Amino acid sequence: MKTKMKLSIIIITIAVSFLNWNCTSSNNQEMKTDEHAEHKTNEYYTCPMHPSVRSDKPGACPVCGMALVKKTIEETEASSQNSEVNKSLGAVTLSPSKQMLASVSTTVAKKMKLQKEIRAVGKIDYAEPNFRHISARFSGRLEKLYLTFTGQKVQQGDAVAEVYSPEIISAQREFLLAQNSFEEIQQSGIDLSDAQTLLEQAKQKLLRFGFTDEQIFELHETKQPKDVVKIFSQINGTVMKKNVNVQQYVNEGETMYDVADLSVVWMNADVYESEMQLIRLGQEVEATSETYPNEKFDGKIIFISPTIDASSRTVRVRVEFPNQNEKLKLEMFVNAKIKIDLDESVVVPQSAIISAGNRKVVWIQKSEKVFEPRNVTLGASAENYVQILSGVEKGETVVTSGGYLLDSESQLQMGMGTSEHAQHENNNNSH
Repeated sequence: MKTKMKLSIIIITIAVSFLNWNCTSSNNQEMKTDEHAEHKTNEYYTCPMHPSVRSDKPGACPVCGMALVKKTIEETEASSQNSEVNKSLGAVTLSPSKQMLASVSTTVAKKMKLQKEIRAVGKIDYAEPNFRHISARFSGRLEKLYLTFTGQKVQQGDAVAEVYSPEIISAQREFLLAQNSFEEIQQSGIDLSDAQTLLEQAKQKLLRFGFTDEQIFELHETKQPKDVVKIFSQINGTVMKKNVNVQQYVNEGETMYDVADLSVVWMNADVYESEMQLIRLGQEVEATSETYPNEKFDGKIIFISPTIDASSRTVRVRVEFPNQNEKLKLEMFVNAKIKIDLDESVVVPQSAIISAGNRKVVWIQKSEKVFEPRNVTLGASAENYVQILSGVEKGETVVTSGGYLLDSESQLQMGMGTSEHAQHENNNNSH
């Protein structure tokens, strides 16, 4: 009896399990059917050239005969959000996943001041205002030279040569005669004005010949003219060229030495014509040399040439540098940086600029998925940024990486649309 009851319970349990499985399977089948039906309702077929044509099954466009393309409502809504932009500007719609695959990165356009550096190679030269000739102020024979070689230093007041000159001996005697006459008249009590004038004229003659006050005082005290007199330097500097030798006769005005004061030097550099508009007098220049790799020399622009070199299309710029320690040697080449402060303007990274023939283009992100190209007018570039004179406003999001892929995608999409339309027009004309 118990065995029959156990068997009955087992049979009932199996029957209930079968009924539950059958219901579950039926429900799952109904859910799949509903999902498939819903998916089907989200799909439709349309003509790429005539979007108003829609069908729930494949076929041909009744207007142009083109094969209908399957679309979903979601794709249509996403593309319709920016349809006007796409038509007028060739904008591109990319999903976030496609943006990631295309390595698209963006930044925000901002306003800022840039400092541009124009680089040039310059050569050191002496400052022309500090260049002097030590010349003979009277004729004579050089008995001794104190400056004996090129490159020798000389200070103002140093003796440079000793000269024998009959002309100088005569001038000394004239001074002594005028002095004696003045002293005699002074003792007699007669009017001294004429004698004083003669004495002053004799003294001025000696000064013009290069006599110092000390030499004139010595002549006044000793009352003995010297056969050989010293010539003294009127400037500080370095002997750039020695033009005379001992026992050589020199004439009045003849150059004995070329001397330059190298405590201030010039650098001449050539700047390209395209950068000339940024150059101004007084701008700071920083120079470096391979000779002193860890040192910088600061100077200022003092001259801009009024002419452009016809062959190199460059303009000569002159920079003045202090050179107290004379580290900057004549004929030395240096690397120069001309620092220019640019006006505040909208700037974007240089990587955001795309060359499209004669145009410069920047891609702007209009929304999460939509990008549009902008023609821009560029200004100066510096510090990896470019000034935007027109085309982009402050705060707009610009594409800094992947812009060329966006440009290619835009051209591809526009090209495909144009070619397909042309093909169907040709097909219709042939029919």
